[in-house]
Amino acid sequence: MRIAVIGTGYVGLVSGACFAEFGHEVTCIDNDEAKIARLEQREIPIYEPGLDVLVKKNLEANRLVFSTGYSPGVPEAEVVFIAVGTPASRRGDGYADLSFVYDAARQLAPFLSDYTVVVNKSTVPVGTARQVARIMSEANPTATFDVASNPEFLREGAAINDFMHPDRVVIGVDSTRAEEVLKAVYRPLYLIETPFVITSIETAELTKYAANAFLATKISFINEVANICEEIGADVQDVAKGMGLDGRIGKKFLHAGPGYGGSCFPKDTHALLRIAQENGVTCRIVEAVVEVNAAQKARMARKIRKALGGDEGGKTIAVLGLAFKPETDDLRDAPALTILSTLLEHGARLRAHDPQAMPEAAKVLPGVKYCSSPYEACEGADAVVLLTEWNEYRALDLMRIKQSLKQPIFIDLRNVYRPKAMAQLGFAYHSVGRVKVG
Repeated sequence: MRIAVIGTGYVGLVSGACFAEFGHEVTCIDNDEAKIARLEQREIPIYEPGLDVLVKKNLEANRLVFSTGYSPGVPEAEVVFIAVGTPASRRGDGYADLSFVYDAARQLAPFLSDYTVVVNKSTVPVGTARQVARIMSEANPTATFDVASNPEFLREGAAINDFMHPDRVVIGVDSTRAEEVLKAVYRPLYLIETPFVITSIETAELTKYAANAFLATKISFINEVANICEEIGADVQDVAKGMGLDGRIGKKFLHAGPGYGGSCFPKDTHALLRIAQENGVTCRIVEAVVEVNAAQKARMARKIRKALGGDEGGKTIAVLGLAFKPETDDLRDAPALTILSTLLEHGARLRAHDPQAMPEAAKVLPGVKYCSSPYEACEGADAVVLLTEWNEYRALDLMRIKQSLKQPIFIDLRNVYRPKAMAQLGFAYHSVGRVKVG
């Protein structure tokens, strides 16, 4: 099939490359000329494992094309996916900014020729597909099209596998014709018996928000349990294991830490609250999830301060990890932004390392010294804080770290290491939801 994807951000680029890998002819469209020029030269503007190889392969096979214009990609397409950004509104009121979605709908509509299925791939509030249909009808009254919703469920760092082997595909449609077209797009997934949820447009739109809010709930819940564990001398990792072995609960997202971040959970929980408020519905659980997450980040800053004797002013702190999770360079709403900003405001000197996120971090945290290795970051520091659980931080030369530090203070906000083993190495070791040792 011939497919056009509007937007070459995280969702658009991954989706376009994977659709091409399915064997479709894909045109990825973006008005950022510099980005398109880089992509045509096989330069990937985001870090996502395996994406560079997939893009190169499908460019060379002529199944993937990048363009700054809507023609000929849109007129020739049987399906057009809108995959532009929907950031939180600058007003700070929880609304998703849909201007990019509506602009894309308005711009692509005049290029439609034969019947086309236009699909919202972006995460959008309930009712957006109806607005997209209205905007397109006004821009091109003679166009024949259906608008559908097909939310993405991609984890940064594992997006290609998630697309090629998803837990489910959710499709919201109003017509049998649109349903059949989208089933044809995803036909390769039928062969591996992927579950499909075919439902109404509004249900599909809400499903993405509900799923992300529930995962965020699990994170905030286990963080509250971790805080209780610290007070009573329990171990949150054992508690989480005991919970997660219950098949009704599951072990995923029960990892205590500094709180959730990224492009989805913070934005989507706030957007779901706004949807509920607009419809006169209280959403107390999600409200609490958001509050707990903000409090957890503040608590981590206090934990660091306490480990340093109650005052971080004038102290040098080594920071390992900046991205909100491993295998990405994404800093959006990362706990590091809140925690490190607080430390800087209180006079701390920060030396940081991250395998991928330092270029982005330098734009928003200019007061930090960025280092070429974790060991350089630790040289002469008063303490080290592990903030993102990159694999290379799971196998550090701990004796080298200890010798580099002025004081052997190790603050592990991801519970990567074992308290007893760290104490035996001579560290004053602090973690989340576990008994302090050393």
